[in-house]
Amino acid sequence: MFDFDSLKEILITIRQNKLRTFLTGFAIAWGIFILIVLLGAGNGLRNGVTSNMTRRAKNTIGLTPGYTSMAYAGLPVEREIKFDDRDIELIRDKTEGVSHFSPMLNKSATMSYGTDYGSWSLRGVYPDAEYINNMTILEGRFINDIDIKEKRKVMVISPEMENILFKDKNPIGKYLTVDSLAYMVVGVYKDEGSFGSSPAYAPFTTVQAVSSKFFGLDRIEFVVPDIDTEAKSLAFEESLRKQLGAIHRFDPKDRSALYIRNTAQDAAQANMIFGGVDFVIWMIGFLILVAGVIGVGNIMLITVKERTREFGIRKAIGASPGSILKLVVLESIIITAVFGYIGMICGIGITEVINYYIESIPRDPDAPVMFKDPTVGLGIVIQATLTLILAGVLAGLIPALKAVRVKPIEAMRAE
Repeated sequence: MFDFDSLKEILITIRQNKLRTFLTGFAIAWGIFILIVLLGAGNGLRNGVTSNMTRRAKNTIGLTPGYTSMAYAGLPVEREIKFDDRDIELIRDKTEGVSHFSPMLNKSATMSYGTDYGSWSLRGVYPDAEYINNMTILEGRFINDIDIKEKRKVMVISPEMENILFKDKNPIGKYLTVDSLAYMVVGVYKDEGSFGSSPAYAPFTTVQAVSSKFFGLDRIEFVVPDIDTEAKSLAFEESLRKQLGAIHRFDPKDRSALYIRNTAQDAAQANMIFGGVDFVIWMIGFLILVAGVIGVGNIMLITVKERTREFGIRKAIGASPGSILKLVVLESIIITAVFGYIGMICGIGITEVINYYIESIPRDPDAPVMFKDPTVGLGIVIQATLTLILAGVLAGLIPALKAVRVKPIEAMRAE
């Protein structure tokens, strides 16, 4: 289809109508440019919001006990709900679909090394907390199963603690004094999504033994990867409330008795919102592009009218209708594609410049992110390319069909 003679002829035709071709192509370029910039802005908003969710693994559910606000089975209101080993057994061993699990016990503590000290939270967890909290281990390791089993006094600290307590020294293998007890530092972690001062992590069994005399916990976190819709998320929550309500004797409808933080539901709602934003953006870009396509179609109709005599002569000397159809459609595709790609490159360039500017602005690492990486991916470029080709075909199809229907005798009479 793309033979050299046809391309040469199309270029000659375009050269003879430079201004007309440029003004028409500009509409296509502008439409693609606006579409790319809007999609980049939508991605920037999506990335900013979703980056604040990276503190937890996808589909993480956190449970925190509270106080009852409704009377139940003769029991009074304002009754404190306390988690215990029954809750661990229910969720870890009896709840289907749980892939990662960790109870949590928080303890405020003064930590010191030599003459340096500070106050942080010591958090007792299971090894799965590393996955649940999306941690990156910078040095050493995280808590392991042997630490849990043997109730070892080991801990994983944050970069903040390393800088304040150890200065330029390597903390791995050294001992921190935590409320008169010595804990060996086995690792340094980084939590990308944490806000404020990050805690130190120690084996759950160790913290439980020190602070709660082998009983109690503050929170339970776990991951349910199969929850991929808001409906499934809500159904899972209701089932969980009923089971825990039966254990602790509270009404499942009593939201104050059990607080559930469900990132699966948050993600589903965010995806629904941004899906609507993407739809609106594509509709705006589509309408702008349609205006450009109509302009290209009108230009091609004018071109066909001007070349009516030429097409008639071609058919009279044996040119097939397909060759004429190909010539007109190909010219339309070339105009649309060339100017469309110019608009696409300009749009991608603008989004990259904006992204570079955003990345260069200093910001508080503890502050939530609202806008991040407003660029478009390869998938968007492929979609835009296919859209350009389709637009070129549609813009040239009607004029091409009109050219095919030209009769040689009537064409010879055309002025």
